[in-house]
Amino acid sequence: MANQKKLCCYCTLSLLLFVLLIIIISITVNHSNRAVVSPYRAVVAADSRLCSEVGRDILKEGGSAADAAIAALLCTSVVNPQSTGIGGGSVFTIMSKNGTVKIINSRETVPKTFRPNLSSDCTCSQTGGINWMGVPGEIRGYERVHRLYGRLPWSRLFQPTIRLAREGVKMSEIVARYLDNIKNRGARQLFEDEQGRMLKEGDTMKFEKLADTLEEIAENGPEEFYTGEIAKKLFCDMQRAGGSITLEDLRSVEVSELEPWKVSLGDYTMYFPPPPSGASVVSFILNVMEGYNLNPASLEGKERVLTYHRYVEASKFANAQRKLMKDPRFNNVTKAYAITRKEFADRIRKKITDDQTHDAQYYSVAPEVDTQGTSHVSVLDEDGMAVSVTSSINYLFGCAEFSPQTGVILNNQLADFCDRTNQTHTGERPPSSMAPMILRSTKTDEIIVIGASGGTMITTGVTMALMNYLWFGKSLNDSIAEAVVFVDGSNALKFEPKFDKEVKEALKKLKNTVKYTKRFYNVVNAISKHNGTIYAYSDARKLGVAAGY
Repeated sequence: MANQKKLCCYCTLSLLLFVLLIIIISITVNHSNRAVVSPYRAVVAADSRLCSEVGRDILKEGGSAADAAIAALLCTSVVNPQSTGIGGGSVFTIMSKNGTVKIINSRETVPKTFRPNLSSDCTCSQTGGINWMGVPGEIRGYERVHRLYGRLPWSRLFQPTIRLAREGVKMSEIVARYLDNIKNRGARQLFEDEQGRMLKEGDTMKFEKLADTLEEIAENGPEEFYTGEIAKKLFCDMQRAGGSITLEDLRSVEVSELEPWKVSLGDYTMYFPPPPSGASVVSFILNVMEGYNLNPASLEGKERVLTYHRYVEASKFANAQRKLMKDPRFNNVTKAYAITRKEFADRIRKKITDDQTHDAQYYSVAPEVDTQGTSHVSVLDEDGMAVSVTSSINYLFGCAEFSPQTGVILNNQLADFCDRTNQTHTGERPPSSMAPMILRSTKTDEIIVIGASGGTMITTGVTMALMNYLWFGKSLNDSIAEAVVFVDGSNALKFEPKFDKEVKEALKKLKNTVKYTKRFYNVVNAISKHNGTIYAYSDARKLGVAAGY
């Protein structure tokens, strides 16, 4: 009998240990689905597993971080075609292995002929329309980045996406979710089956015309898109659709190669693009919050309400600064630079009252249109080169039109001028929320490569992720996964479903306007290298998964 009892105890103990082991393995697997941690030597964080792996494979072949970023973005144009593509534009922040940082801006530009009152007629921009299309600069950006930093042949970067576009990829939950945006527009043809029915999640999407276009660009070089046969086909389709972009507009596309703006943030130097990028707004909020000497205790007890209240107030003041994010080639950006300074943050911090909120006039805010869309890729290679790049066709599926002869989805980037300016110029780049950043510690040499997609929610995503990581002691993946509060263009608060309920109620009692939104678009993809250990995380909000080797 005693032996039977012992045997029973051993069996029970063994069963418990087995269950515990399964739980540990499950947790580990679930965690690794999103995060990549050393012993990896190089990593890519794109907004899909497939595109992270495409970038990783380029790195394994000896490609640079720049090569991998281009390949991952091309891949994203077929995996998440609602977000980005060669019919749009991008902004790169690149740190070479010697620590030198450069900005490559290939955002879309205003064509030579456009409606002079375009920016005052913004209601139409909500449903797209080819009149809102900017001259695409994406391929010109890739060309410059590859010339400066590429290692593998130009054509090699296109091969994975050509194959995917031709053979097809499974439609994700994310793409299926947004198909209603193009229900009655030309671009819906790309997402119909042979009977004219809209594809569903799990169905195969094929982009054979786009595959042909990418093949031509791969073989004949970037010029094919701007002056070759592809340019002529694109022009023809845009003209048929009533667009105003000409062959001259395509020929005249230029890329800006710039020095970064930078600010100190504790032990870090933060490098980011100047306007029309919105990264200056991120730096402003972080400068304001840094003055509160935040630490993990700032999110404990009653302190967490005060911390979030101050963040919300800083974000309201930040909304007033968005109108300063203009193309410096056509506008004075002295004031935009001034908001990145510590002195300006000190002045604003004095205007934040800890026990109340204020009306819009107090923050000098006029209501603005909030936007969605965009894609971000972060890359770190073995040599220490880092790339943070944000790319976009602007709204979901751009202007919801496409070029039938080339398969290119067309952007509606000029809608970003809405509520920001009364005058636009030929060749001007629209203001943007893009914030591709690289941070480097002056003490430990730690690197953080970070950026986000999500239109105006980019500011929220990047700012809150960095606050969580730098000051609140959270891991990189927890910093990104943490529920956010978004302060919209009207200074109303919108809370992610899992946001702290007590804090939410406390902020309501301070008479903040609170609105409900069905979806949050803040999607942060980031990498950090600390004490030789690499961490990479692609945001689960877009089902992203990082990849490395």
